[in-house]
Amino acid sequence: MKKTLIPFLALGLFAAGNPLLAEEDSKQLASVLAAQPEATQARYKYRHPQETLEFFAIEPGMTVLEALPGRGWYTKILLPYLGSDGRLIGADYAREMFPLFGFYSEEQLKAKETWSEDFIAKAKKWAGEDGAQVSAFVFGSMPDELKGKADAVLIIRTLHNLARFEAEGGFLTAALHDAYDALKPGGIAGVVQHHARDGMPDDWANGSHGYLKRDFVIAQMEEAGFEFLAASDINASDKDQPTEEDIVWRLPPSLATSKKDPELKAKMEAVGESNRMTLKFRKP
Repeated sequence: MKKTLIPFLALGLFAAGNPLLAEEDSKQLASVLAAQPEATQARYKYRHPQETLEFFAIEPGMTVLEALPGRGWYTKILLPYLGSDGRLIGADYAREMFPLFGFYSEEQLKAKETWSEDFIAKAKKWAGEDGAQVSAFVFGSMPDELKGKADAVLIIRTLHNLARFEAEGGFLTAALHDAYDALKPGGIAGVVQHHARDGMPDDWANGSHGYLKRDFVIAQMEEAGFEFLAASDINASDKDQPTEEDIVWRLPPSLATSKKDPELKAKMEAVGESNRMTLKFRKP
């Protein structure tokens, strides 16, 4: 698929400065990516971290809030890239949200009580001597000292669960409120999200299947106070054509529906990872 950049009127990319990194920063990012393990690099063809981080204009020395860092796929790239002058702030889902999934054990739920401390300890090991400083918090309880500190917020494959459980606890509203408050004026919010086609039913594209519609995401971000700057199809894939019976986790890396079906697994692997929207916003 041809990859294109879609600017939007006066809120085009240059409203937040040149979208492309300085050549030395681009080379530094490429070097960090080249140093990642083979298993990480194998997913570059789906996740396009070089193009994605350049589109969001993430530079060394920045303070970046990463929503739901999970096992650290992007964290392990960001820490050495941001460097010792940078800072990485991890933000997990609210603890009250995890029981709603229905599959977390009591032990796993208990571990969430110390998530911030545990994430900081792991991330410091990943960072090494020259990596970014690390801090963490849980959405809905951001410390006041983090307000207005971030140059950028990365919300990558995170919004669907927040939207899915919004009615149970206002989790999407609270997370976007924290993201907005964490940013400096003029700071960038970068969103990558599993993308539901416009023709799919709204009650299917509510996050419970992993997908959201672009108009919904933009509306939620704008309601939180962000300005929409631009979209890119760098993470789009026409191969992902879900039906109303499908969930995003049928695809790699989860392969949740085909672990005992080699033929179906092969079909899902041929599709690859999901079709994703890549959207850029700004805090006024």
